[in-house]
Amino acid sequence: MCVKIIGGGLAGCEAAYQIAKRGIKVNLYDMKPQKKSPAHHSDKLCELVCSNSLKAERLESAAGMLKQEMRMLDSLLMKCADKSKVPAGGALAVDREIFSDLVNKEIYSNKNISVISEEITEIPEGICIIASGPLTSDLLSEKIKERFGDSLSFYDAAAPIVRFDSINMNKAFFASRYGKGDGDDYINCPMNKEEYDNFYEALISAERAPVHDFDVMNPKVYEGCMPIEVMAQRGHDTIRFGPMKPVGLVDPSTGHRPWAVLQLRKENSAGIMYNLVGFQTNLKFPEQKRVFSMIPGLENAEFVRYGVMHRNTFINSPAILNSDFSVKENNTLFFAGQITGVEGYMESGASGLMAGINGAMKYMGKETITLPNHTMIGSLSRYISDPTVKKFQPMGANFGVLPELKERPRDKKERAKAYSDRSFQSLEFFINSRGL
Repeated sequence: MCVKIIGGGLAGCEAAYQIAKRGIKVNLYDMKPQKKSPAHHSDKLCELVCSNSLKAERLESAAGMLKQEMRMLDSLLMKCADKSKVPAGGALAVDREIFSDLVNKEIYSNKNISVISEEITEIPEGICIIASGPLTSDLLSEKIKERFGDSLSFYDAAAPIVRFDSINMNKAFFASRYGKGDGDDYINCPMNKEEYDNFYEALISAERAPVHDFDVMNPKVYEGCMPIEVMAQRGHDTIRFGPMKPVGLVDPSTGHRPWAVLQLRKENSAGIMYNLVGFQTNLKFPEQKRVFSMIPGLENAEFVRYGVMHRNTFINSPAILNSDFSVKENNTLFFAGQITGVEGYMESGASGLMAGINGAMKYMGKETITLPNHTMIGSLSRYISDPTVKKFQPMGANFGVLPELKERPRDKKERAKAYSDRSFQSLEFFINSRGL
């Protein structure tokens, strides 16, 4: 007898590792390489699709707090992320290839894990974790819908990637906002007002790629991966106060703050490829080349990969799941990853970590767990399973899901540190008392 896991993404791999480390056999099913979703390119497990950024690294941030909690729980993903990180100012960004290679090595070398390349089209019996991701195959999606009702569908977009040696560094410059990081974490392409105005007009009028089953007039796009062209249509200065904000930067060629800035971040540790930060897009490929080449420094850019848009599917978790990620009507079946409505790579990994621990607990005949609500993981677990939530939407790590502090510091940084300190103390006690 073994635990079955469907999906070899971040949540599935983390779940497999957590179960296997407890001496339990795991069958990890992934349909690659025989079949791939529209967003996947690699044959490997744990492929990062949308971005190589795992969000803020500071422990006094919601995202950094989540990652530290995962480290405390012996997360495979965090071990691999820390070993494959690339400079990104205050963010934890990774070399995608190295990150995936490290995870694959750990999974394939684990004697308790069997990786089976097969598309699962039925919900298996026994202890099972469905971590099939936001791009769950059509056949399995239909089975989930038949059993649990309609799911929520959104559309996510990925940003383009360009070669470093094709960026015109006579116009672009290295810098992080407010001098954070090593000073060369980002490449910045500055714009004056005229350049920005011309770029903006080209962007909002550019031709988009068709998306199946997608209402073009009223796109149901998740805010966390909003296509740059959709964001721009909200107003002339929307992206200038968003992904193209120039605050904290000075153009060395003028000595002044630019009107707008595109930032590019390393895709790999060798610094050969850079992605356009915040420029998720669904423009047609020739239009991406035309419009983005208007940005100073990218006039001759060589695009290694163009941006794409793809469907994301989320179940109505508050009606379906318990806070331990098990199904209310069948506590041997678990869901994990973005299909549960947690938003973000590490949030997805954290849900896989908890589903894995609880799948192992169920296998051993022990009581499953939910982390304390003072922790980010615990609060997110409760959010996705809260039956009082009426309009359920994907949620990433944020301080708003946490219980309020007894004494709330006025200073924002002090308040963030208080949240983090409380979490780590609570989690350390929980780990020691439960023998995790």
